Amino acid sequence: MTGFSTDWLRLREPWDRAARAAAWPQLDLGVALAGRAAPLTVVDLGCGSGANLRELAPRLGGRQHWRLVDHDAALLAAVPDALARWAADAGHRLQVQADGVIELSGAGFSARIERQPLDLAQQLHRLALDGVQLVTGSALLDLVSADWLDRLAAQAAGAGAALLFALSVDGRCDWLPADPQDGAAQALFDRHQRRDKGFGPALGLAAVAHLAQRLAARGYRVAQAPSDWVIEGEAAADMLAALLDGMAAAAAEQAQDEGAAPDSLRDWQCRRHALLAASRLRIGHVDLLAWPASALT
Repeated sequence: MTGFSTDWLRLREPWDRAARAAAWPQLDLGVALAGRAAPLTVVDLGCGSGANLRELAPRLGGRQHWRLVDHDAALLAAVPDALARWAADAGHRLQVQADGVIELSGAGFSARIERQPLDLAQQLHRLALDGVQLVTGSALLDLVSADWLDRLAAQAAGAGAALLFALSVDGRCDWLPADPQDGAAQALFDRHQRRDKGFGPALGLAAVAHLAQRLAARGYRVAQAPSDWVIEGEAAADMLAALLDGMAAAAAEQAQDEGAAPDSLRDWQCRRHALLAASRLRIGHVDLLAWPASALT
């Protein structure tokens, strides 16, 4: 499974937060979680350093019990410090118990947080969902295979859990000012995204549509909303550079595997770097919320 550094997760979090704020008005969590008993039990898949919890816990409100799941021990170990910094800035209260359980509380909500190391790519069958009311994740769906999503849908439906997955890429990538090779570089990058990330051949841009269809077939109601990154301004330089270099590296690797020369991609990368201070980048994402229709009857 592809790993993510704490530096990258910290760099992207403000842009994730802004993108998700734009999606919230179109996703009614109140309807999806209506009638659920307190405490609300949540499992966060591929939790990283806890950004998804930081986004959701205050919005969910009330008493909550979170289980943060990741294969990366270093990221799980970073959760308490990351939550402590956020809690201090937001005026929340946080305490780490001797057994590693984290107690978090703020205006209108409280959360008991446990961490679970688990290789989701190989051990999804070991993910216990009995009694879980919400399965969530962020920037995960486009990394996984159709078979993996089918199994997740079956397990979530068996538990009667709602699902909320944020920030799945949908293929839109618009640079301003434009470069004649933007489209070619993006097409190579999109094909690179379909490679095996440890979960089997990744669905990439098709992931949200695939999961939505599988859940609808199991009697779920499904809502979707755009959650685009819009990256510009003085604070965007590091994020733009990281995205450009990541896209260029992936596109070059794909080009080489397809027998194409990467020289034109290097030229494209240099031209784009020269324009970064005056650039604007929109990357399309989709958030998906799904809940059993039977929960409303």
